[in-house]
Amino acid sequence: METSPIAIDRYKPRGLTRVLRACGASWRGLAGAFREEAAFRQELAFAALAMPLALWLGHDGTQRALLAAPVLLILVVELINSAIEATVDRIGLERHALAGLAKDIGSAAVLMSFVLLAVLWLLVLLGR
Repeated sequence: METSPIAIDRYKPRGLTRVLRACGASWRGLAGAFREEAAFRQELAFAALAMPLALWLGHDGTQRALLAAPVLLILVVELINSAIEATVDRIGLERHALAGLAKDIGSAAVLMSFVLLAVLWLLVLLGR
């Protein structure tokens, strides 16, 4: 007998329980990325230096936001890239063109977030 999606949905956590479980999953994801991904640790160290600098160099809230946002975006994109890599590796470790392409595209996304950071910092800091 097949169970309908509506019946299954009854057993999903709701409200505060759902929020707390989501926070736990997020914390495990951050801890796992920190433990397993050297690139994430390096970018976190970069963020620890760049964030105070962004807040100090910005003259107003808008400039501070424009300098700080791409620093956080780098961490977000690296987390997504790490998730892609973990998924590809879970599927199989043999070389496959599509697996390599998925990893390369994730890496390119991280690179583009650094390009965004450089462009915004140049525009804000040199456009005074």
